Amino acid sequence: MAAEREGGAGVWLPPRSPSGLVLQTVEMHTGGEPLRIVPRLEVAEAAAERGLSLLSLRREVAATQDHVRRALVHEPRGHAGMYAAVVVRGGAAAAGAHLAALFLHGAGYSAMCGHAVLALGRFALDYGLVAAPVSPETAVRLRCPCGTVTAFVPWDGSRSGNPVRFHSVPAFAAATDLAIDVPGHGKVVVDIGYGGTFYAFLNAEQLGLDVCSSKTRDLVNAASAVTEAVKKQFKLHHPESEDLAFLYGTILTDGKDAFSEEPTTNICVFADEQYHKGLIQLNQTRTFRSSTTGSLFTGKAVQATKFGDYNAVVVEVSGEAFYTGTATFTVEEEDPLKLGFFFK
Repeated sequence: MAAEREGGAGVWLPPRSPSGLVLQTVEMHTGGEPLRIVPRLEVAEAAAERGLSLLSLRREVAATQDHVRRALVHEPRGHAGMYAAVVVRGGAAAAGAHLAALFLHGAGYSAMCGHAVLALGRFALDYGLVAAPVSPETAVRLRCPCGTVTAFVPWDGSRSGNPVRFHSVPAFAAATDLAIDVPGHGKVVVDIGYGGTFYAFLNAEQLGLDVCSSKTRDLVNAASAVTEAVKKQFKLHHPESEDLAFLYGTILTDGKDAFSEEPTTNICVFADEQYHKGLIQLNQTRTFRSSTTGSLFTGKAVQATKFGDYNAVVVEVSGEAFYTGTATFTVEEEDPLKLGFFFK
């Protein structure tokens, strides 16, 4: 097929515009976790302008625009670990915030994503979504389906920097020391924590695994088994919306002492249940290392609060987010795999 070259930077364009859907994205990662940002999706913005809340907008997009999610995060444009965020500006969905975001992944739509918030904080400044950023740090209000979070982003007067930190919605322990029967593993004891989404937490040793040395596939399979077991054996409740009362996943830890100054290694990063148990104090910083990339995040409880009937804390999470590029994706109508396929 003939192609035309644009400029001298090795950029090649197709000879004609493709038919079907065209999606432009900004590509980022936070500690190795990818984020595919859709700066504008006209259907989502039009729905937001009708006065829909962000949770209602999420339901409508899932019902009518799910082909966008599948095209972006599934193969061949994405992969099993791909994550995406649709930016929404204006309307009730982003009321009181600089921007709102819908979070997309291979299986559906999440209510909160910490690594996405860190990346979106930088994106908001660099792409002009905050009218007057200030040095040395600018507060970015981001409306997530779980509520509004605030990111604090370094700003040198011309571009954003690292590390980025954010304050979560109220985080609480929904259950501690909960006995769960996991097929293939027997009884294990988990904690269930909420910080925008619900996660089950347990030491990987309970499953006969080690987060540093066990095979990633074994860790993922075991964590998935725990997630499914918890879903069947424990009913979650959210103080504000039952739309948010679902278990997002399981976090396997290395069981390191809470007072250790050494980084704790997790298969997934997020922890707030230790404060509830009295194992850490307000403003005591913990460092978390990704078991796959070695990237470091920090977290600490910065404020005690109430969330419904729960004693809760506001958690501050800090990490580094980086740009990896921009992309224009096409979805040709005649492509039999136009909406992608899911390959684990």
